[in-house]
Amino acid sequence: MQLLAVGLNHTTAPIALREKVAFTPDRIGQAVMAARQFLVKRDTTGHHVEAAILSTCNRTELYTASKQPNSVDAAAQFLADYHQLSYSDLRSHLYALPQDEAVRHAFRVASGLDSMVLGEPQILGQLKEAVRQSEEVGGLGTYLHQLFQRTFSVAKEVRSSTEIGAHSVSMAAAAVRLAQRIFDDITRQHVLFIGAGEMIELCATHFAAQNPASITIANRTVERSAALAHQFNGRSIRLVELPAHIAQFDIVISCTASALPILGFGLIERAIKVRKHKPMFMVDLAVPRDIEAEAARLDDIFLYSVDDLSSEVKVGLENRQSAVAQAEAIIEMRVQSFMHWIDGRTVVPVIQALQENGEALRLMELERARRMLAKGDDVDTVLEALSKGLTAKFLHGPQEALNKSHGEERMRIAALLPHLFRHRR
Repeated sequence: MQLLAVGLNHTTAPIALREKVAFTPDRIGQAVMAARQFLVKRDTTGHHVEAAILSTCNRTELYTASKQPNSVDAAAQFLADYHQLSYSDLRSHLYALPQDEAVRHAFRVASGLDSMVLGEPQILGQLKEAVRQSEEVGGLGTYLHQLFQRTFSVAKEVRSSTEIGAHSVSMAAAAVRLAQRIFDDITRQHVLFIGAGEMIELCATHFAAQNPASITIANRTVERSAALAHQFNGRSIRLVELPAHIAQFDIVISCTASALPILGFGLIERAIKVRKHKPMFMVDLAVPRDIEAEAARLDDIFLYSVDDLSSEVKVGLENRQSAVAQAEAIIEMRVQSFMHWIDGRTVVPVIQALQENGEALRLMELERARRMLAKGDDVDTVLEALSKGLTAKFLHGPQEALNKSHGEERMRIAALLPHLFRHRR
């Protein structure tokens, strides 16, 4: 079975491209089914194809398992076709990781070693959700199911055995740091959070610790935003109310799953005029982006994307190098263990065939023994014939292979047979 991981991330592609290749959460299942159909058509072996898709603000990855040995181009072509992108433009930004490289990559991603924020824990939850969605539509088979179960186990082992998450600077903490460079005193600023997911909750927690003048949560689902706003003694509004209220806020943090921008250039330009050009600090953590990038051209807008925050989150990296080495050692050991399992799976059909053949021979000799008993033959005579018949049939194949072989092939078979038919008491 051939394993493959094809994708791009924050180190291989700019956000402008990543947002074009991103899958919104409500389209993951549909995309997995489309990927399997696409790859099955390209698979000349005619076998089952397994597929799973992980899509976050920092990466989009397609994991596959199939009998097809050279499916890299097919997987890359699917990503290009699905998003209506030029294959040649996309291919140069993609990494293609086969077999143990794919396994190692999945383990590193889940453990936070491949994240923009080294050791960040959110990616594990995102990967689990991606696997759940892929499994719901039948994307997982024996191999990917086993891969991801071991991936979750490795991530847990890394986090419990090392300090990979210690000293880390999260996106949320980085956003606070940047805001403090724009505003000397956050206690006098009004903060707006757009969205109500895990990342927004994390950001709200960090900003709430700075005691801002007010906290507002805007979300499409009012119930979720109201619950989150209550948690931080804030208020909630609906997304459709943003045009009327956006000028009130000094700090705006956005992270939704919207496929289209929520805050356009014109809306922000009008808000700045209403604010009489008082600075507005904005962080767009979404991919695809929630805030039109052109807004950064406005003099009084300080707009940062996830890529802009990368230098901030590298703080403390030196303190985690020993933990990284420990994590890599754990991962390498688990990769070898999984590849051993993969190798073991290759002989399963052979073992099944041997068992089926042996069972057929057994039933044949058993039927002959029953016929002898029915004729009144002595029991000892029947048992003797049964044992001899089974022995002769089981040895026929090896003896024939030995007799028909020559030279080195005969020597190899002769050396192997004692191991296959070693007497055990």
